Amino acid sequence: MKAARIHQFGSPDVIVIDDVPRPTPKEGEVIVHVAAAGVGPWDALIRERKSAVNLQLPIILGSDLAGVVDAVGSGVTQFNPGDEVYGVTNKDFCGAYAESAVAQASMVALKPKSLSLLEAACVPVVAVTAWQMLFDYAQVKAGQFVLIHGAAGNVGAYAVQLAKHAQLRVFATAGSADLDYVRGLGADEIVTYKTTKFEDVVPLVDVVIDTVGGETRRRSFAVLKPGGILVSVVSPFPDKPPQPAGLRSAFFLVDVTTDRLNTLAKLFDSGKLSCQVGTVLPFSEVRTAHEMLGGAPHKRGKIVLQMPTFG
Repeated sequence: MKAARIHQFGSPDVIVIDDVPRPTPKEGEVIVHVAAAGVGPWDALIRERKSAVNLQLPIILGSDLAGVVDAVGSGVTQFNPGDEVYGVTNKDFCGAYAESAVAQASMVALKPKSLSLLEAACVPVVAVTAWQMLFDYAQVKAGQFVLIHGAAGNVGAYAVQLAKHAQLRVFATAGSADLDYVRGLGADEIVTYKTTKFEDVVPLVDVVIDTVGGETRRRSFAVLKPGGILVSVVSPFPDKPPQPAGLRSAFFLVDVTTDRLNTLAKLFDSGKLSCQVGTVLPFSEVRTAHEMLGGAPHKRGKIVLQMPTFG
């Protein structure tokens, strides 16, 4: 089968498409015939050897996937061959850029009925990240105020939708070209970050959702209510707490599970969530996809690789 691998770390040029043996499932695993694989910044971090995961070369890149179960390993009773699933491969975030991929059964779920396989491949990491930020770490409650930075981004867009569904008052930062999009997601008030300082116009909030980091993250503590929390997925905080007394902060790495994916599937199928497919590329253009991660032009939304042999 074909798989996109790296044999050395570096630029997108190090990615090659190799012929590799088809995998067989071990205990607790499923083999997924991949229809589409999502492309995310964490894939580039692995390629550049900047990721928190420590992998041995050669590496099949990719984690987000959607496809059809080909085979199941021992102990797997929740899936059967022929099931359409979505999720991620494993906690090392590798292995999805392939015609067939090995996935931990505990990290995939039945695909939302309302989404195509291509759409479903856009969802797992970013949507679960937004869910965890709001509900696992911030533990939001109806009526609270939340500020979401990078609201037009892949994580931010889900955070806006989920926050609105949870009956929060949603403030957001975005670029001028994205105002209508973010408003359509459900944001109550939007700050154009290049022309307006959010701390000058946003009232005190209970929660800040940070997908930007840097100076934006540092300034965000100024708009938190006493006891409020800033949740970030950009980078770990320094050992010394960065926030003033009475405020909280949290950084985490996403934990994609079957239960969380099932929860999201219900929201998609009930019309409470929508996904934004970005640029779709054939598998053969995997290098181009990674150039887009590095700044090359692409559509708003998740970059997706479509597998040629599916179907």
